[in-house]
Amino acid sequence: MRFFWKHLWRQIARTPIDTLPDLLPIRHHIKGYQRANFSYDFRAALNVALLALPQGMAYATIADLPIVNGILCSAIAALVAPFFASSRHTILGPTNATSFMLFSTLATTSLASRAELIPLLVLMVALLSIGGALLKLADLLQFISRSVLVGYITGAATLIIFNQLKPLLGIAELFQRSDGRTFPSLLAKIFQTLPHAAWQPAVLGFGALALFLLLESKLKKLPNFALTLVLVSTAAFFLNWDNIAYFKDFDLASLSPSFPRIDSLQHLLDQIAYLLPIAFAIAFLASLENSAMSKSLASKTGDRPDNNQDMFAVGMSNLACSFLASMPASGSLTRSALNYSSGARTPLASLLCGLLCLAATFLLATIPLISFIPKAALAGLVIAIALSLLSWKNIRVCLLSTRGDAFVLILTFIATLFFPLHIAIFIGVAVSIALFLRKAAVPQLVEYTIHDDGDLRELGEKRARPHPEISIVHVEGDLFFGAAELFRSQIQRLAADPNLQVIILRLKNARHLDATSVLALADLITYMRDHDRHILISGTPRPVYRVLKSSGVLELLQEGTSKKDKTSNLFMYAPSNPNISTRNALLRAQQLLGTKEAEISIFHDPNKP
Repeated sequence: MRFFWKHLWRQIARTPIDTLPDLLPIRHHIKGYQRANFSYDFRAALNVALLALPQGMAYATIADLPIVNGILCSAIAALVAPFFASSRHTILGPTNATSFMLFSTLATTSLASRAELIPLLVLMVALLSIGGALLKLADLLQFISRSVLVGYITGAATLIIFNQLKPLLGIAELFQRSDGRTFPSLLAKIFQTLPHAAWQPAVLGFGALALFLLLESKLKKLPNFALTLVLVSTAAFFLNWDNIAYFKDFDLASLSPSFPRIDSLQHLLDQIAYLLPIAFAIAFLASLENSAMSKSLASKTGDRPDNNQDMFAVGMSNLACSFLASMPASGSLTRSALNYSSGARTPLASLLCGLLCLAATFLLATIPLISFIPKAALAGLVIAIALSLLSWKNIRVCLLSTRGDAFVLILTFIATLFFPLHIAIFIGVAVSIALFLRKAAVPQLVEYTIHDDGDLRELGEKRARPHPEISIVHVEGDLFFGAAELFRSQIQRLAADPNLQVIILRLKNARHLDATSVLALADLITYMRDHDRHILISGTPRPVYRVLKSSGVLELLQEGTSKKDKTSNLFMYAPSNPNISTRNALLRAQQLLGTKEAEISIFHDPNKP
């Protein structure tokens, strides 16, 4: 155990300082900030704030939280993120996917319990994100198939649409907290309560949806989300219909910081154990959303986003939100895209957007305007947002590209409908990685011989070996744990030839050796020696040599050799003459066999790559 901690500390101490996230990247933009940029940044901030405020209310509604949480999250995340993000146009705040994941996992808890759990949950999301950024885990997001994200977002959008039918049809009061966590139970409950639906909220909700879609098609440059909400709320005020549910106003006391409640250490540990899988899933999804958003904008701006830096920004934003907003923050593609299209020049646009949202939050806390917003109207707008998430183009591409992509998309989509979202996302990820490993875990073994002109040539399957006792096997591909067993079985099948006495493994293009593959190689060396045969390794690159040496397998390989006699069973790769190591290995093989039937020469043309 002491060796483990000593080795861990040594690895941490070796981590270069310049590989850690930048603690304040915004200084590079502030240092040379020009006054001419302010008008562009302020205009973009105003446009984004007019979208962020009503969207914050909508996402809080999705999470079944007080709408003040969504508004505050929009303000705090937009204020904090630009200090740490690598992208100039990043806007963080609540999003559809994270909000519904929060709802689906905590739906069965009471309001009092959620008020106690959510600050701790968001704090855990922050710490996991910061820790992941420090360990550079965001680089692993590139291995997540796009089919997983498309399938997950499609399933989540479907759930959001049907979940918003509750306030839109005026049947929300008939639902228990445990109802609707999965699609079948939600659909069954909707059909059960459908006879009690009211037409008045349906008219407002579908009217808001139709008006928003009309404005988006005709007047895209206007803040149509906020404009629709104001117009429909005004119409509801003058119509004064019955059966219309409204939101509750909040006051300044609602804006006070919230801290995780700790009754005892055991109570805290129990809460952490309960929330850890949820926190991990939200942190993963937030970083995935932020990475997708940054890459999407980078394709337009030419910037080079740093995934780990942006993951650090997600962590710091959630750290602030855990005490002030009580709702997880993530990268918002819609608000970030609006920030870019509105002409934002620097991260100051996000900062100004956060200040505007914060000022509006205090204004709404003193002026009772929230109570004029019908829940059905906001439900219609949430459905509009969910519909915008359904990208039929992306779905079609994933379904038609390969059978693996289609399988991953369909399975992830079904998982989101039948499982809680924090489990569904990892079902899709696990299947995607399993398919990737299945493809990657197939090392290519090609047997070579010496041609008459001195070149190494591939030995055809139907041709006999000119020297039956020696086989040169070129190993190309990944030799990580997933490929180790296949590598072992292929070599053992090759060694079954009774005429074969020496196998020369050319590892020049072998990559990613790990403990499993090294142990497989050690077993092969032992197996060959037990049958009075030999394994030699040629073309060994430095990374492979280091793994063999540090693992102790090099010592096993070199048994029977002597520095005094200048004998070796391992031959390093020489860039000046790539085939010289194989020539030396062949000479060593002939020495082991006690024969020198032919002069061995390896042709090398230095003018050819």
